Amino acid sequence: MAVKVLICDDEPVVHESLRIYLEAEGYEVVDAYDGEEGMAKLDPSVSLIVLDIMMPKKSGIEVCRDVRKTSSVPIVMLTAKGEEIDRILGLELGADDYIVKPFSPREVVARIKAILRRVEAKEQTKDPNVVSYNGLTIDLNSYSVTLRGEHVICTPKEIEILYMLASNPGQVFTRDTLLSRVWGYDFAGETRTVDTHIKRLRAKLDSDGLGWSIKTIYGVGYKFELENA
Repeated sequence: MAVKVLICDDEPVVHESLRIYLEAEGYEVVDAYDGEEGMAKLDPSVSLIVLDIMMPKKSGIEVCRDVRKTSSVPIVMLTAKGEEIDRILGLELGADDYIVKPFSPREVVARIKAILRRVEAKEQTKDPNVVSYNGLTIDLNSYSVTLRGEHVICTPKEIEILYMLASNPGQVFTRDTLLSRVWGYDFAGETRTVDTHIKRLRAKLDSDGLGWSIKTIYGVGYKFELENA
């Protein structure tokens, strides 16, 4: 599956020059020509954003700020010569790198490749007891759940169910399987116990716009679904 790069810049020449080099490296390119379009096209399948600071409708600084509320997707800021204050602000808001215009497309691609290598290495060494998606983190070490940076009060069983589902996105778990794995094989409960816990989790976790959800597979059970996956 190709790595997807979102280019958010109002200059067509930037898109044209970067597309040639990115596609030559096997990357898929998504184009956005203003900040609002960039936010609309950002989804969990995007691996990196190339983001210009000066754009119509919503500036790159505003986009960076909004993205970082829910996502850790890498961001490379593009800034015109002399925009040092904006560049510094962008980095403080969580941008991973910046490049000054005019730039060499080869340099941009080299920076992108370096950032994606770091992200991949980090993913390979991450704690298996911690699962994260856009805006959501489940940590079994501390038995905690955070959503959009805020702590969500959940019971231990709710956390264990959520962790099991989120650790296996797309996989359907029957109610009996969830009962046996979370409560234990000797648990003398009913499958509606699982339904009750799922209902509580959904009430606590507003995933609107985050690209994931807990789906009911009628007659079977539940799964953690990622959009565009």
